[in-house]
Amino acid sequence: MNNQKNYKTSDLCLATVISLSLPLQGLERLGSGKAYFIFEHTDELDGLLERYWKRDLTTEPQMFFQQLKLIKSRLYNE
Repeated sequence: MNNQKNYKTSDLCLATVISLSLPLQGLERLGSGKAYFIFEHTDELDGLLERYWKRDLTTEPQMFFQQLKLIKSRLYNE
């Protein structure tokens, strides 16, 4: 497992894909308006990231878009 406790990404689509399998731990907002999605860094996350960047993941489209709406809601309403 990676030594880092948390994994951060500002990529909305990547965060959505990750959150389909792993819970979102929180958001980190920067003064510039940019935000990072925070996930616990686990072996499962490392596997998801590897498969994501290799374009080796499949997901059901309606489930993805429903999760995207939830992530956006959390991003813009917190």
